[in-house]
Amino acid sequence: MRLFGERALLIEIARRPSVRVALRVAGLAAALERLAGVEAVVPAATSVLVEVNGVEEHVLAAAARAALAKPVTSGTWREHALAARFGGEDGPDLEETARLAGMSPETLIDLLASTRLTVAFIGFAPGFPYLIGLPRCLALPRLATPRVRVPAGSVALADGWAGIYPRATPGGWRLIGRTDEPLFDPTADPPARLAPRDRVRFIVT
Repeated sequence: MRLFGERALLIEIARRPSVRVALRVAGLAAALERLAGVEAVVPAATSVLVEVNGVEEHVLAAAARAALAKPVTSGTWREHALAARFGGEDGPDLEETARLAGMSPETLIDLLASTRLTVAFIGFAPGFPYLIGLPRCLALPRLATPRVRVPAGSVALADGWAGIYPRATPGGWRLIGRTDEPLFDPTADPPARLAPRDRVRFIVT
C-alpha cells in the first residue's frame, strides 16, 4: 500500500491479472467501500485505489489484510447469459482474429461461447466490462490502428481481455460480434448492468 496523491492510497495485489486476482480485487473493493471515511474506491486489473478523508492508514491496512485473507470464493455474484451475433457486419474482425489464433471462425465462436468469463472491473467508458478468463489462444494484440467509431454492443478482444462496448465510442479492440443487451442506463440503480465478480457467457444467435 502506498500513497497516491494527497488523499488516496493504492493497494497493489499482484503484478499480472488473472481470474483469481480479479476476485481478490473485487472482494477488497467491496470491503473498503464499507469503511467510514472512504470516499471512493476504484478497482482495476490488479489493484485498488482508495480515496480517503480522515481514515488512518493503519485502519485501512487492517481492513485490507482482513479482506484479502478471505477465500476468493467468498462473496456473491450474478450470472449473465448475453445473446450475441458473431461475424459479418457485427464482427468485422472475426476472420482475421481467428486466423491469428490458428483456428476457424466457427471454432473461435464455439470456444468463446463455451467459456465463462468473469468481470474483473468496469472502466474505459461507463458500463464497459473488462472480462477475464479467455483461453490463452485468444490473447491477441489490439488493432494497430483504432477505429474512430465502434458500434454500441460490440463484443471485442484485446490483450487477453474480452469486452463489450456499451455505447458507440472510438476503440482499438478486435470486433468479433455484437449484442443488443443494454449494459448501461444512467437512470437505473445501479446504472451499470455488470459488476466486478459477475460471470458472463455468450449465447450465439
